[in-house]
Formats: sequence, structure tokens, C-alpha cells
Amino acid sequence: MFLRRILFSAVLLCAAFANAPQAAAREMEDMSVVVVRSIDKLSARTHTFDIPVDKTVQFGKSLFIKVRACRKSPPVGEPEAAAFLQIWERKPHEDQSKWVFSGWMYSSNPALSAMDHPVYDVWVIDCKKSATSAKSEEFSSEVAPDEAAADAAAVSGEAEGVDTEASPDDTEASPADE
Repeated sequence: MFLRRILFSAVLLCAAFANAPQAAAREMEDMSVVVVRSIDKLSARTHTFDIPVDKTVQFGKSLFIKVRACRKSPPVGEPEAAAFLQIWERKPHEDQSKWVFSGWMYSSNPALSAMDHPVYDVWVIDCKKSATSAKSEEFSSEVAPDEAAADAAAVSGEAEGVDTEASPDDTEASPADE
């Protein structure tokens, strides 16, 4: 009798877990605009940007931020916004750009995947369907470091096999996978 109760309890417990929602399999919706906040640590200047996906914005004299993807969880449950950002720096006295950050940033936990830079901090605030800021940002035509090298190689005919359009899904795990 005792063994039968334990077996019955185990079956009920398994059924309960099988019907429970999966926290790791969180559905996230693609959005077209990310809200990013940045700070210049030297001047204490902060700025909040609405950046559409696949656009580049310049912050300060040397930092460039490009949004590759932006995803947001449904309003039910814990709020989460995640954006795949590519951030590089081209100092005014240098000809070449350097990568500063490339990866997913999360609004609920900025320290989880933070940009490490001595002068600037950048973090994701939210993702949304359209820009709502009264003032429109000026978008930069600056090309990311790998894209610049690939474009130069393409002009000289050396660009066979170079992938300049790295998808966020190819680079790291999607926030929906976590």
C-alpha cells in the first residue's frame, strides 16, 4: 500500500511538471526599435537613443552603436527586452576601428552581458515596435570594422568567403533559447 502511494504521488508530480510552463522556452517577439541609454563617464553626459534595427548611431566623438536585433517578451510574466548590439570605436586620430562589444544585452540584467569600456557605458532599456522620441537621431554611415575590411577586400577582389552579415543567431544563443 505504501509503495502504491509513492508511485501514485510520483506520477502526479511528473504530470504537474509536464504541464508547467517552461521558463527557459520563453517566447519573445521581434521588435523594430531598441531604446539604448549611454553615458560618457568623463563628461557625465547621458543620452537615450531610439535606434531602429540595422541602423548605426554615433555617441560621443568615437563610439558607434549598431542594432542587429531586438526582442521583447510578452507583457504577461516577467518583462524582458534583449538586443543584439555591435559597438565599435574609431578614435579621431586613428584610421582603423576597433570592436568594443558584440552580443546580446538584456534590460533586466545589464551586468550579465556588459560592454567594458573606460569612457562609455551602454545598456538596453527596452524594445518597441516604432520610434516615439520627439527628436529623430542622426544615423551614421560608419561601417563596422569587419565590414570595412571586407568591403576593401571586395573592391580589390579578395573577399571570397568573407561573411560580413553575421546574424545575431549565428554569433550567440538567442535570448529565447535561454
